[in-house]
Amino acid sequence: MSNNMAKIADARKTVEQLKLEVNIERMLVSKAAAELMAYCESHAKEDPLVAPVPSSENPFREKKIFCAII
Repeated sequence: MSNNMAKIADARKTVEQLKLEVNIERMLVSKAAAELMAYCESHAKEDPLVAPVPSSENPFREKKIFCAII
């Protein structure tokens, strides 16, 4: 009996979630992809992964450490 009650409670939670999701405004994937591509292309100049940072300005560059063994 409690198993059936658990299933009913789970189904009610699912229905409530679906009622919330039905009102979400959606966008076509093709439109979202086009907007994402336009954004990426317009910000490519500032992206350090696309246009590398000059080594003189790079705070993560390897420091040259000189070590001498005497």
